[in-house]
Amino acid sequence: MENKQDGLIRGTAMGGRVRAFAVRTTALVEELRRRHDAWPTATAAMGRTLTAGAMMGAMLKGDERLTIQVKGDGPLGQIVVDANAKGEVRGYVDEPHTHLPSNSKGKLDVAGAVGREGFLHVTKDLGLKEPYRGSVPIISGELGEDFTYYFAVSEQTPSAVGLGVLVAPDNSVIVAGGFIVQLLPGLSDDEITAIEQAVGAMPPVTALLDQGLELEEMLRWLLPDIEVMEHMDIRFQCQCSRERVEQTLVSLGKDELEQLIEEDGKAEVVCHFCNEAYSFNKEELQQILDQAIR
Repeated sequence: MENKQDGLIRGTAMGGRVRAFAVRTTALVEELRRRHDAWPTATAAMGRTLTAGAMMGAMLKGDERLTIQVKGDGPLGQIVVDANAKGEVRGYVDEPHTHLPSNSKGKLDVAGAVGREGFLHVTKDLGLKEPYRGSVPIISGELGEDFTYYFAVSEQTPSAVGLGVLVAPDNSVIVAGGFIVQLLPGLSDDEITAIEQAVGAMPPVTALLDQGLELEEMLRWLLPDIEVMEHMDIRFQCQCSRERVEQTLVSLGKDELEQLIEEDGKAEVVCHFCNEAYSFNKEELQQILDQAIR
């Protein structure tokens, strides 16, 4: 088992007419699996979405950020992932204790967990008045195909997306990662066909990462002339803090806070994204109430 650092590369090929991203997210996915106590099928679904999010975050600039929501009709409920241009990613799944029997190919049944009906939503905060919102129906639930469809329909960029998570018998994550190859204007039909054939013939992402391949070598499977332009660290980072949670409690308003103090005498707020619990005793709640009244 290899223990390579998480990271992302961005590059171009075919004279700048193809751009490509590859990412290793093993530690990120394992961190979130551990925090949410996720079972294997849930880990694979959440991990694939986190992996796509890391690469889509790398397409942003400065302080821009995005949120991905996968809302299918499967037992998993929704998957939510936040990512930004700095390589910071976080995410959760409504029902982390979801594990289904293997599918007909003997693989984790991600599509069964996600569901085959529903929507993939992407919201980008680009620092403008209105965030950009794109939505597409879920077409397979396997997620790689769903993100491929999203790029084609919502961003009008023909893309190939590969996402994979390999889970060990003890539920931990062995490897996780993926790639996105985007075709820009100016490619000939023959060049497009060559890329499509290379994507079709490529072994699964997890097999390549598990063999210890570098990210650049993985992209060379698809694009022999890839030129790497950027390396980036990828890590789990939550935006929650005790101060933020206090602000949330203040926003509940006087009546609800008084009720909390009288009935429970304490409060515990758990962050969806990182499962961190913030506890407040009666005195602290009283101080928050005083703030809310002011």
